[in-house]
Amino acid sequence: METKLLGNSDMRITAIGVGAWAIGGSGWAFGWGSQDDRESVDAIRAALDQGINWIDTAAIYGLGHSEEIVARALEGRSDRPLVFTKCERVWNEKREILKSLKADSIRRECEASLRRLKVDVIDLYQIHWPEPDEDIEEGWSTVAALQREGKVRWIGVSNFNVDQMRRAQAIAPITSLQPPYSMVSPEIEESILPYAQQNNIGVIVYSPMKSGLLTGKMTRKRIAELPDDDFRKRTPNFQEPKLTHNLAIVDKLREIGDRHGRTPGEVAIAWTLRHRAVTAAIVGVRSPKQVDGIIGAATFRLSPEEVKELSN
Repeated sequence: METKLLGNSDMRITAIGVGAWAIGGSGWAFGWGSQDDRESVDAIRAALDQGINWIDTAAIYGLGHSEEIVARALEGRSDRPLVFTKCERVWNEKREILKSLKADSIRRECEASLRRLKVDVIDLYQIHWPEPDEDIEEGWSTVAALQREGKVRWIGVSNFNVDQMRRAQAIAPITSLQPPYSMVSPEIEESILPYAQQNNIGVIVYSPMKSGLLTGKMTRKRIAELPDDDFRKRTPNFQEPKLTHNLAIVDKLREIGDRHGRTPGEVAIAWTLRHRAVTAAIVGVRSPKQVDGIIGAATFRLSPEEVKELSN
């Protein structure tokens, strides 16, 4: 499978990687509903068996549970993938989510992630959100120190704007940016992607299928039947008036996908990968069957005519 260099690092990554948000399961504020851990493990292994060489998770996903599932999926594998995780979102004994970029907090988070992932070093350690904004310099200085100490190999940011990236760059080079990007949410095209491209910052986009909305499997009935502990039920893109517009986008994706024997989700992912600044896309999978519906995006590319067709 073709790979690309991620920013200023020595890591060559496949065009899509395994996203481990949903496999964190339920019982926390941004869960996707209940999840079978065995299916999660099987899904990760199925993706790796088909050539994907990196996994992106975060400590906050399932309040540590996602990292533990990633470790379980990698047990005994000789072809271990690159493992990326994140800091800054923390939780207390009441399972309430808090924000911290303080040095002592980030150091505790890093040690906890190393334990849960059962690794000696994290391949890419990312600040999950630039919050609190006034502590960005302290947080970025700390992850840079962790890199110098050998706890993490490369360091990146997630959800940062251009000004925040400039502030971080003044302290230490940013290897990668992780922003949301999809046909439904193309906002980063205006200034964020150009800045990343000009500064050799690799871009791994998340939610290229908008949390499953663009997979072609999401219908009005299915959305109405989402469990109450699925955060998507509360988001504007899954509700009117945006839902009708978004489902019309899915119809366009399906039309192009049918020409190539690809799913609407694979076309949606390919749309994000068409941008020259984008290195790769994070794709969540919850079962081996879902891997079959997205794996083609690792190699499928849209023609300029098809890109134009989707913009109409």
